[in-house]
Amino acid sequence: MPSFALGESIPPDTAHVIALGPVQPRKAVSVSLPTWQSNVGYEEGQEWVVSRMTTGYPRYDPPPSWMPWHETNASPSFFVHQSIAAFARDIAAAHGQPGQQAMLFPTPSAARRCLDFVRQRAEPDVLRCLDVVDLALDASRDVSPLLKRLSPTISAVIFPQVAYPLAKQYWQHTGDGTSSRRAEFCHDLFRNQLLVPMPNSQSAHQTPTRPFRGPRRYQRPGSIDAVTPPATTKPYESQAPQESQESSRFVEERFGRNLDLNLVERAKSAIRRRIAGSLTHEVDLQNGPLPSMASNTRGLHGLGEDDVYLFPAGMNAIFNAHRALLSARGHLKSVSFGFPYVDTLKILQKFGPGCLFYGHASSEDLDDLERLLRSGQRFLGLFCEFPGNPLLICPDLERIRKLADEFDFAIVVDETIGTFANINVLPVADIVVSSLTKIFSGDSNVMGGGAILNPESRYYSSLKKAMDAEVYEDTYWPEDAVFMERNSRDFLARVDRINANAEAICDILREHPLVRSIYYPKVNPSRNHYDARRLPNGGYGGLLSIVFNHREQAQAFFDAMEIAKGPSLGTNFTLCSPYVLLAHYQELPWAAQFGVDADLIRVSVGLEETEELQATFRKALQAAEAGP
Repeated sequence: MPSFALGESIPPDTAHVIALGPVQPRKAVSVSLPTWQSNVGYEEGQEWVVSRMTTGYPRYDPPPSWMPWHETNASPSFFVHQSIAAFARDIAAAHGQPGQQAMLFPTPSAARRCLDFVRQRAEPDVLRCLDVVDLALDASRDVSPLLKRLSPTISAVIFPQVAYPLAKQYWQHTGDGTSSRRAEFCHDLFRNQLLVPMPNSQSAHQTPTRPFRGPRRYQRPGSIDAVTPPATTKPYESQAPQESQESSRFVEERFGRNLDLNLVERAKSAIRRRIAGSLTHEVDLQNGPLPSMASNTRGLHGLGEDDVYLFPAGMNAIFNAHRALLSARGHLKSVSFGFPYVDTLKILQKFGPGCLFYGHASSEDLDDLERLLRSGQRFLGLFCEFPGNPLLICPDLERIRKLADEFDFAIVVDETIGTFANINVLPVADIVVSSLTKIFSGDSNVMGGGAILNPESRYYSSLKKAMDAEVYEDTYWPEDAVFMERNSRDFLARVDRINANAEAICDILREHPLVRSIYYPKVNPSRNHYDARRLPNGGYGGLLSIVFNHREQAQAFFDAMEIAKGPSLGTNFTLCSPYVLLAHYQELPWAAQFGVDADLIRVSVGLEETEELQATFRKALQAAEAGP
């Protein structure tokens, strides 16, 4: 089974090669932290760990070296991809002041949401140092029709170092940032002066663009990196035919051979239909129509492809579901029900009037919520995971649905862990969200998120109007969409195997005397709630968590595990981490009050041979028995 050195990307940095183009780093979704102490050292910013990091969980970024970890108000466990970071540095150098930094977003509106977030929280002397620059294809250049059709954009928020923690909070919580593939593509255009500021996008105190020496294929006489043409010559005029030929070749290399841009919309359509449950088999995007939407596994006859929205990350789906509710229903507090993924709670707390948090997802929590509702309090919506992470607790969705119908609030369910191959929660929800980065993709090389509007919801019309008119922008980069569609074709078959493997591992762990608690939907007290939503052929998913009798046993078990170890879940290979240390290191007592043990080990089970997996876990249990 695979094991990786400290700091190595998971999957490893084997290159994916764009035909005839440059070798790019693999889009890994995790980073190896192979020992218990390396996880602690990472959270504490110890040099022996941090200096070894080649990547990390995408969408996030570690704080700069000059800032204490605890001041970021966000987990240090996540990284901005190196392609994004390199492009951000170049934009900051070209359009910012010395010492400033940049964060990149796919559209001007996303960048301005980040800017507003920072402005609302920054000190007064920081406000005058905040800028946004919007970059788009230079319309005056003779570029290929394919590049014009692609119409790439990047918007950068530029800020002084002191504002980094605020900008990072926005980036981390919302998932609004640019994807690494978009960044790579646009960075090449930027180096070649084909991606330029939109008119009126720069503020008065920004500095002029500085030239950059691009890749060798862009260096030629007459380019901006070479001798300046005479003043009587219009810039680039004599180079237009060569420029057109070169930009055309650049785009064709990136899309024309490996990733046909003409198939992108069909790929997105296939993904939406797959999420809707109407596309349950592989499909050839090159030939013939896509299958009809007449039936689906969601059980809703009125469900259409246009009720499914694609986002660049799972958190972005949650963020925009919340935005749509605020737009459709007004500014009311929300309810966060059950111990949540950290950024879901942060979204509800920081983007709107706030939220009421119930961390146990228990019947007593529902009793208290019902008491508040009957006393006259009203809420925007209730957000929950099904099952929850990391305790795999399933809330009572039937009771929640009855309360929502009686007291007029929406229900948003995150089905990432359960997956719609195992469960069907859409009939009792108003919006269902999911991280497609996880088991839907499985291959760990692309990110994505999805949201579905329930066409039978009382809020459907208002949510649909808000989503289509105000909230939704299709920022899913074409390459990411094509990779996601390819990866997800065998989604159902992979889930079946992972279900079987997870149950086999659960059985081994349940029988061992050193294991104090095991959390898995099949053995949790909330199993009846899971079974109420489980499909006839559905299983119990691939995620489980373990707590040992003593910390030393947990450490010995974790260190001895001969598998990949790092953040993330839903990978095709088995992956584990001391999840609570990584997600809540600065707030372990807070997590403990909700039954989330600091020494919990979370296991995301993969596709390996069942017997091989069982042997690996038995060997690690023997190490736990022997002790440190």
